[in-house]
Amino acid sequence: MENFLLRDGRIKKVIIIGLGQLGLPIAKYVKEKGFDTYGYDIEQKAIERAEKVASIKRADSFSDFDIYIICVSTHMPDDIFTPQIDGLLYIVEEISRKARNGAIVSIESTIPRGTSKKVFEILNHRLHVVHVPHRWYALEEIEHGVNQLRVIGGVHDCCLRAALQFYTGDGNNSNNNNANENRNLGIPLHTVSDIEIAEITKIAENAHRYLQIAFAEDLYLYCKTNNLSFPELREAINTKWNVNILEPRDGIGGHCLPKDTRMFLQSSKSIKSKILTAALEVDQDYRRHRQSRVELEVLCKDISK
Repeated sequence: MENFLLRDGRIKKVIIIGLGQLGLPIAKYVKEKGFDTYGYDIEQKAIERAEKVASIKRADSFSDFDIYIICVSTHMPDDIFTPQIDGLLYIVEEISRKARNGAIVSIESTIPRGTSKKVFEILNHRLHVVHVPHRWYALEEIEHGVNQLRVIGGVHDCCLRAALQFYTGDGNNSNNNNANENRNLGIPLHTVSDIEIAEITKIAENAHRYLQIAFAEDLYLYCKTNNLSFPELREAINTKWNVNILEPRDGIGGHCLPKDTRMFLQSSKSIKSKILTAALEVDQDYRRHRQSRVELEVLCKDISK
């Protein structure tokens, strides 16, 4: 696979698989950059939404694409806090049956360590595999949208070079005889030498954020136990230039932080992060405290009636 195979030496036809919170913005961005853009999702409504809001073409098959961008969820269908990549691997098996040799599979979903190499095996070493974990944050789309500095790793160097041509225009592709006509996404990338570093990057980023919130929760519980004002203590601490204590709310939720923290904990069989394990316990304690307060408030309202 030293020379990747593209039509006329150029990347043209792209499919985004998974058109949810992450996949739809990516599909819109790819289309805006001039690529022939298709979309696929198991939910019919997601496909219809992509067609309506971004004129994304509906993909009826996984055959005949230059780039496959995978943006599927990596949690259990009925439990967003628990990691699961069964759906992603199913998609890869479908790609393997339909894709032509030399196409590129870019995994932008958050995945456990070792997933990319497993994907490469499922594809029978016929396709280039890279991992470009997203840093998309819908609430700050301008600052933290699709086009921001991201990390990229390839299963092999040729995989990395192929993907760089698509993402940045700098792939050193010997097949490309007309570089001025070759479109790219213009996304700045930080390359890493080992694709497992790219995989760990995203889940470690979210685990770090989880720790920050858990410490705020722990400090809040400390204040309650010792009859101190948490808001006043937080304000005082945050006057220091390199400290930013966050504000705990209803517990650490959302689609990413709890799942990715557990994904990080599961990424090593030989050593487990004691600090992250403790952070999970802190969040449970904080949730129990919040729940007891809610129950007490309801009880007091009932008594006062």
